[in-house]
Amino acid sequence: MKRMLMLIALIAPMVMLGLAKVNAQGNWQLLSTREVNYVLDRDVIDVTWRDGSFNALKFEVKGGALNMRKCIVHFENGGKQEMDLLYKFGPGRDTQVLDLKGNDRLIEKIEFWYNTRKNARNKAVVSLFGRH
Repeated sequence: MKRMLMLIALIAPMVMLGLAKVNAQGNWQLLSTREVNYVLDRDVIDVTWRDGSFNALKFEVKGGALNMRKCIVHFENGGKQEMDLLYKFGPGRDTQVLDLKGNDRLIEKIEFWYNTRKNARNKAVVSLFGRH
């Protein structure tokens, strides 16, 4: 019985720390995926209230190299948040977490500007995630 209690006493803090880490990372939802061309381009991703509110965004790039220039987040209340990104992605890379100002926000749409790097052999695929 003592061994069981000691085992529970050792395991419980590890479980709680693991749950805290998962909670801190949040629940990420895929909002959209786009294959990009070899030119400077702009895309718009429509987000509806049914997707819920978000407190952060993250871009992920696969398949090719990409330069991310700028992102404008348009909120349902008419406000917007502009972010100059200037990220240079290699395949399989993602941005750091882009926190949204204010509390959880309802997003109407997200505009972003990018171009595939000139020496890229493959077109990049950009995925956008929102954190609840």
